[in-house]
Amino acid sequence: MPRTRIPKDRVAAAVRHLRRRDPVMRETIEAVGPFTLRLHGDRFCTLVRSILAQQISTAAARSILAKVEAAVGETGITPESLDALRDGDLRTAGVSPQKVGYLRSLVEHARDGSLGLRTIGRKSDADVIASLVRVKGIGVWTAQMFLIFTLGRLDVLPVDDLGIRAGVRRLYGLDELPNRRECEEIAEPWRPYASVASWYLWRSGDLKT
Repeated sequence: MPRTRIPKDRVAAAVRHLRRRDPVMRETIEAVGPFTLRLHGDRFCTLVRSILAQQISTAAARSILAKVEAAVGETGITPESLDALRDGDLRTAGVSPQKVGYLRSLVEHARDGSLGLRTIGRKSDADVIASLVRVKGIGVWTAQMFLIFTLGRLDVLPVDDLGIRAGVRRLYGLDELPNRRECEEIAEPWRPYASVASWYLWRSGDLKT
């Protein structure tokens, strides 16, 4: 899957802002190191992978994705190639009946133009989310991940993400996981670069204590 990077000057501006506005974030940036997020270029395949990965391990999701890729052949995963597969083909690849329905919904919205993946990057964050959640199996969290990791939007705060809440609790010395309001209050100095701060929170969880 092709990958691109957010322009270096925008990343540098974001990191400078976070370091200046939030001492905790400054320490986190120093501990984690450079911002190395690479964007997913194939928008449709990214959504397919997001659906397949729901509620299963990373290893299992990769295995199923590989089998689906093998089933569609050299054309790769596209709305047309997925539409050509029978439900039984997807089930043989390990896709659950519920997720088969989700993939059918995604294909339908992609093929009838209502999803508008080619031009979705021109929409506001709110409109992107509104477009994506029309697809069965895609919720707000998945749409936010699409904004960050596919469209490269810099000011997304996924407050319902457990990794974000756990990171805020750990780094800001809270007794309990913060609720939505508490996360938003702590994140206010991060604006307009909440996505970059979120990435550092996720990566900080990988560091050894």
